[in-house]
Amino acid sequence: MGVGRDGNTPLLPELPETPYDQDEEIHRTGTLKTAIAHIITAVIGSGVLSLAWSTAQLGWIAGPLAMVFFAVVTMIQSSLLTDCYRSPDSELGHIRNRTYMDAVRIILGGKKNLWICGLFQQISLIGCGIAYTITAATSMRAIQKSNCYHKEGHKAPCEYATYHYMLVFGGVQVVFSQIPDFHNMEWLSIVAAVMSFCYSTIGFGLGVAKVITNGTIKGSIKGVPMPTTAQKIWRISQGLGDIAFAYPYSLILLEIQDTLKAPPAENKTMKKASMASILITTFFYLCCGCFGYAAFGNTTPGNLLTGFGFYEPYWLVDFANVCIIVHLVGGYQVYSQPIFAFFDRWFTKKFPNSWFINKAYTIKLPALPPYRLTLFRLCFRTLFVASTTGIAMIFPYFNDVLGILGSLNFWPLAIYFPVEMYFVQRNVIPWSKNWIILQTFSLACLLISLFSLIGSVQGLISDRLN
Repeated sequence: MGVGRDGNTPLLPELPETPYDQDEEIHRTGTLKTAIAHIITAVIGSGVLSLAWSTAQLGWIAGPLAMVFFAVVTMIQSSLLTDCYRSPDSELGHIRNRTYMDAVRIILGGKKNLWICGLFQQISLIGCGIAYTITAATSMRAIQKSNCYHKEGHKAPCEYATYHYMLVFGGVQVVFSQIPDFHNMEWLSIVAAVMSFCYSTIGFGLGVAKVITNGTIKGSIKGVPMPTTAQKIWRISQGLGDIAFAYPYSLILLEIQDTLKAPPAENKTMKKASMASILITTFFYLCCGCFGYAAFGNTTPGNLLTGFGFYEPYWLVDFANVCIIVHLVGGYQVYSQPIFAFFDRWFTKKFPNSWFINKAYTIKLPALPPYRLTLFRLCFRTLFVASTTGIAMIFPYFNDVLGILGSLNFWPLAIYFPVEMYFVQRNVIPWSKNWIILQTFSLACLLISLFSLIGSVQGLISDRLN
């Protein structure tokens, strides 16, 4: 950690003063298709599995409208943030803001902005790793329960803990975390995106089949009834937090954009990729959320694919959960790579002569290209995975964790900073029409974020105490 000018005040690790210093060394090969794959891998993650539960808390009108609302908000904020990738420079023309914090530092400036941005970004990225660990373990347990019921009968006591599955997932992530950076994981994002389509389609199909079997559409306009008004308000706020978690990918948008080759201009390609990805994900979200609620009504489970009785067709539910696990391996990396890159660059700049940080060892494995490994990368990334796994084991509460993460990430990173950077780049005059509209938009999103955060924290505390 650095220190302030007074020598005492600790600061966040500073970004390199020239985000373009090694720009020419990077060979960018990203296209519209690879950008869509990265976005879908980031967006359609564990959040999609909670949308039926969220719809159940909000009811038939508010639930779908909330998903559409957050989709529109995500389109707006992604469009604003995409234009922050390049900033004008008096000597170099335009420089690349390769990360979210690069953009905040160059466009907004100030230690306060960098502090706030860095704090929320690191918390949110780490939180995604925790949420993905919980979800992967839940899916692994679902496979074991499904097979147990199939072999032992539907009345067998097939109850299992998730802790050892979290350790297995963490072990897998230790290996995949050694992927050097975003530019080397296109293949993993494509595989993960395919998996997300598979399990979303299966969840949608099973929901439709159950509705047909039931012969009726369950649910109500008001959603799941609760004993008191206060409890209903908490549940609504948790549902909003889960939906908020399912959409924004502002945390890694600029990192994805930095993989794109030009021409065409990166912001044009990224806007097309964002639009296509959001439309695709919203379609799947509405299908899974609405048909899941229609199938289960007031008993809609927190994780959609764990609610189909674990019975027949058990093999299809097993396959869907395998797809989830494979997807989450890639999704975990999509959200972890920005953290790895951040600390790799900071430590390399801070200790340029350290052999532990900078000396690379070449490892040759059969049928694979030579791999360059540093001891710092191995140790730091292993400790990071261990920390997310440990926290997930302490707080294994799926819906509450998603709600808290969605609430924390939604306003500051998906709304506030993109809007403020837009004001600076476009020289928007305070109290002008555009300024008032965007500030009103930001305030409304802040209130929604606070509401969902309070309810999600209350739910987490309640679950922990019980």
